[in-house]
Formats: sequence, structure tokens, C-alpha cells
Amino acid sequence: MQSFTEENYLKMIYSLANRRQGEVSTNALAEMTSTKAASVTDMLRKLADKQLIHYKKYQGVRLTEEGERLALQVIRRHRLWEVFLVQKLGFGWDEVHDIAEELEHIRSEDLVARLDTYLGCPQFDPHGDPIPTPAGQMPEMGYRKLSEVAMGEDVCLMAVLEHSTEFLKHLDHSNLTLGCSITVNEINTFDKSVLVQIGTGRTVFISHEVAKNLLVDSRQSVVASH
Repeated sequence: MQSFTEENYLKMIYSLANRRQGEVSTNALAEMTSTKAASVTDMLRKLADKQLIHYKKYQGVRLTEEGERLALQVIRRHRLWEVFLVQKLGFGWDEVHDIAEELEHIRSEDLVARLDTYLGCPQFDPHGDPIPTPAGQMPEMGYRKLSEVAMGEDVCLMAVLEHSTEFLKHLDHSNLTLGCSITVNEINTFDKSVLVQIGTGRTVFISHEVAKNLLVDSRQSVVASH
């Protein structure tokens, strides 16, 4: 059985590998965990000994098939608990990440199955992230970043990449919520910030840093899928 720390590492390796489309460096994990590279290396050796990762010093890390299966189990539990906290207990989407970080380590398969059924078998968490299936399948969503959208294009906000409390509160302040329509009215050539119209209402400036953390889909695709 894996420790909580080992589960967290598997989840982080999965997340970083998906973002970077390849192997994960020790330095990237050290930055993500705010720990020294030597401590990360010690943990990677433990995971390699358990055959949960492929690891060679200075060559990066990738999950084994079993490591990926376990990582997806942790992610599934985390995202189901986030749904529960928002839908059933009234937490805001900016409040649930840290709580779900603790709850995700409850390994009871029966509890997870009942939680899933109780929630109506949700496909997405409150941040728009897909929830892995019980069989460990993760849907490919094919979204784009708002920073990649052309001027004049009309899109729908589907998910966010950044889950920090500060970031999500910033989105709330700008009335940027999942499902809202966004029209790109202007792109600043200097700093790549964008002026957008939200629905039929207000217009706001969004920095490039924020825009690259917002995942969108064309409105036509969203309508067609429903």
C-alpha cells in the first residue's frame, strides 16, 4: 500500500506529464512540491523500487502502467470529493482543493462507488476537469487556451488549469464562470492581454497569464455536444 506522500507524487507526475507531453524532471517535481531535489530523488527511488515509475537519474520520470492506474484512482477520488463539497455542502470552487487533498486518500472502493452514485455519476469536477471512469479511463477534451483564440471568435469557458484560491477568486470578481460565453474583442500586441465580452454583458481585460489558464471550446461545439 502506498503512503499519502507516494500517492501525491504519482498524481503530480501524471499531471506534469500531461501538461508537458513527456517525461517529468526532478526539478519540476521539486518546484511543484517546494522541496529540495535530493528529497524528490529519494522518493522517486522508492517509487521505482515499487515499480510504479520508470526512473533513471538525470533522465526524467514516467509512470508505469500500475503507477498510472493508481494516479488515476487518486485523481478520481479527489475530483468526486470536490463535486460533493460544492454541490452538497455549499463550498465555493475556490475552497475545495485543499479539503479534497485530504479526502482523496480514503481508499475505500465501496465508499467511492457510493459517492459516485450519490452524485449522479458526474463527468466533470467544479473546475471543469474530467473525472476518470471507474476503469481508469480519462476522457480527452480537446479544449484550447483562451490565449490561443483569435480576435472576434466566440467561445465558451469549459475549465481552468489553475486551481489556487487567489486565481479562482479573481475569476469570480470578473464574472468568469464555467459555461459563460466569451467573445474576444481585442488582443493587445504588446503584452497579449485580451479584451473580452462576457455573455451579452460586461467587457473586461484579461492578462495573458490568466488567459493561458482558461480552457475554452467553440460555442458551436458546446451546443452540438448537448
